[in-house]
Amino acid sequence: MTEHGSLVADKPAVITGNLTHRFQSPDGGVMDILQDVSFTVREREFFTVVGPSGCGKSTLLNVASGLLRPSSGEVRLVKNDRELEQQEIGYITQDSNLFPWLTAIQNVMAPLEIRGVPKRERVERATEWLSLVGLDGFEDHYPRQLSGGMQKRCSIARTLVYEPEVLLMDEPFGALDAITKSTLQKTVLELWEKRQTSVVFITHDLTEAIALSDRVAVMTGRPGRIRAIVDIDIERPRDVYNITDLPSFKSLRRELWQLLETELEAGLETGPDTGPDTGPKSELKSEEQ
Repeated sequence: MTEHGSLVADKPAVITGNLTHRFQSPDGGVMDILQDVSFTVREREFFTVVGPSGCGKSTLLNVASGLLRPSSGEVRLVKNDRELEQQEIGYITQDSNLFPWLTAIQNVMAPLEIRGVPKRERVERATEWLSLVGLDGFEDHYPRQLSGGMQKRCSIARTLVYEPEVLLMDEPFGALDAITKSTLQKTVLELWEKRQTSVVFITHDLTEAIALSDRVAVMTGRPGRIRAIVDIDIERPRDVYNITDLPSFKSLRRELWQLLETELEAGLETGPDTGPDTGPKSELKSEEQ
């Protein structure tokens, strides 16, 4: 524990070194999405990345998860200096991506079955995780019978049931209403504090970034680079429902917004964003209006 109640250790969990990634543009040219991105996430750290739409945040996670190969540079996911295997990495995307033909408990058991876990243990672990995310009584419901928030809870349980060493989360709560979002933020924080997983989290929501994180990395507009990394000096455990009342919260949000404001204005001046990492440019700005 640090003096502020964090679970963060000194050992690295995610290391990026001069990471650069390019896409083929529609006109046949080359478009730089990420450029010389370097940072280190420590073991058990909750590390969040914010930045203008199109700056490569989702691309960063796709590279870290192994779905994309970087054009140059590297991303290493490690545990005690050992390179992690693919099955030790969890990735929660913006969509729940549940199998519609499987019930909630069957969805959560699916990754365990792939890993060869015996059926009895699969059922026990899936039942435990559905309970941890508040889905008791919904084990036999299909995704279409669950609300958006419930589907996201099921998605979280399906990823955490196999206990990944590093958890990548790409705006997992972006499409949810404010009440459901706050409830799931609280759930994720409680699970993270119990399981001590290293997390890299993407969001457009500055309040969410401050409420959840040990540190927040601010990216520039495309091509995305790390402009600054801000320590979130708020003691844990945190009350996500009332965190905005803290004087330290207000100063942190002001600091993050000032770092982002120039990047957002520059993006608006260059016209519509048509890059692979798309989303409304107004999302960060609207929080301050």
